[in-house]
Amino acid sequence: MAASFSPAMPGRGPVPPAQLRVSDADRDQVVEHVKAAYAEGRLDKDEMDLRLDHAMTAQTHADLMPIMADLYNRVPTAMSYPKPHDEPARAVDATDRVAGAAAHLITLTGLFVVGPLIMLLTAGRTSPYVRRQAMEALNFHLTVFGATILLPFTIVGIVLVPLFWVLGIVLSIVGGASALVDGEFRYPLTVRLIK
Repeated sequence: MAASFSPAMPGRGPVPPAQLRVSDADRDQVVEHVKAAYAEGRLDKDEMDLRLDHAMTAQTHADLMPIMADLYNRVPTAMSYPKPHDEPARAVDATDRVAGAAAHLITLTGLFVVGPLIMLLTAGRTSPYVRRQAMEALNFHLTVFGATILLPFTIVGIVLVPLFWVLGIVLSIVGGASALVDGEFRYPLTVRLIK
């Protein structure tokens, strides 16, 4: 039976596996797993980019462990990787939830892009929850506005513009309802220009 090998530092004894330095192959393997998780929809683009950056700069196996922990049902470590511009996920009180819902629903009054922008610049300055809701609504309505301008240049686009507007109304209602119950709602097909 072969004895297991554990490298030792001179005068210190064995090095714990987590403290072993990683190779390029180790980094590449983690990068492939993160890309696969993104392709499966388990990570969004910002989180994938952040994890890839951490993987490519990892020095030890302990640096790689947090990147993979929540993807493969391993015990998470103390270090976590928040999304860029991520803020507290929950509303502080009912006022936050109502203001967050208003950021979505104010667009139904005809203030398509202006409504969420007003909420972002007023209530969003004091509440991270309202800020996140207003940014999500603003990005979606900027995307709808851009599509409204660009799609009529194609024949198919002329038919799609009214569908985008109906989709915008329906999703604004869904976003507002989600904000009222302190939910995490993200609009589909959105170009997130405002971070």
